Amino acid sequence: MLSKITVSPAPHISKAYSTRGIMLDVIIALSPAVAASVIYFRHHAAIIIAACVLVCVVTEWLCNVIRKKPNSLDDCSAIVTGLILALSLPPAIPVWTAVIGSVFSIAIGKMVFGGLGSNIFNPAMAGRLFLTASFGTLMTTWTVPATIDPGMPVISATETQAVTQATPLAWSKEAIKGKAEVQTVNRQLTASFLGNTGGCLGETSTIALLLGGLYLLLKRTITFHIPAAVLLSAFVCASIGFLLKSEAYISPLLHLTAGGMLLCAFFIATDPVTAPLSRKGKWIFGAGVGAVTMLIRMVGEYPEGVMFAVFLMNAATPLIDRFCKLKPAGGVPHG
Repeated sequence: MLSKITVSPAPHISKAYSTRGIMLDVIIALSPAVAASVIYFRHHAAIIIAACVLVCVVTEWLCNVIRKKPNSLDDCSAIVTGLILALSLPPAIPVWTAVIGSVFSIAIGKMVFGGLGSNIFNPAMAGRLFLTASFGTLMTTWTVPATIDPGMPVISATETQAVTQATPLAWSKEAIKGKAEVQTVNRQLTASFLGNTGGCLGETSTIALLLGGLYLLLKRTITFHIPAAVLLSAFVCASIGFLLKSEAYISPLLHLTAGGMLLCAFFIATDPVTAPLSRKGKWIFGAGVGAVTMLIRMVGEYPEGVMFAVFLMNAATPLIDRFCKLKPAGGVPHG
């Protein structure tokens, strides 16, 4: 009987499932958001997405050449990083800025730690955080979708002349400060659900992100624990604020559909490299991401808190894994 037992290190998966397969599933799941970004922001979206993906791939290849390591592009993780970074950028951002963010995401956020599986932080969020710290104005300037302004400008290397529009989260900050009516902001729920509003390329369409998230869940590429924890935690925090001071805080549903909440819940926080391993750890991690995001949105000065929340909880992941250890096969030994 013992001869039939295969002894090998974890993880033990009953079906063939490679890193490449997981990344391809994520790419497929992101395709609705990519399509929505092109519909609403036309060639601007295509240019930024193509630039981020290409630069991420080239940067990873160069890093492997410099470090004299085997080619790692076959796992498609560089493509996923490029897509997530691009979808979390404003549509009117200059291409050179997206290039800088892509290089930082791969070279500093991923390869400096040793490549996929060794990085502590989500590479795409590392790049976005770096761009926010370095080019604050560019990262907070939003053009209206082409469905609202057909004459969207051509992005140049130096400047962009555009009709700007505040995002729902930016308006929510104005409501907190008493400079806008909450009821007016809450009317943007339908536009936010469809994607016909200002915001980052891939964050505006709730429908597209839900379709992608549902695909990942049905394919079992991700589990429901982290998305559910992120959204539930954020909803509870938003509801508390809304119930206590409805004249200042926007609807909890708008918080869930606006900004990067759904992109984070299904595609960023679920990164298997930077998230906890155990189910209990995933609940804690997701709840932390949702709560910190809402704390920044409702109390902090910055309208969006997803990237900060993910970065903070990525740093806490080793500690979470330490206190939420997986049970070994056969149970915990006694004696």
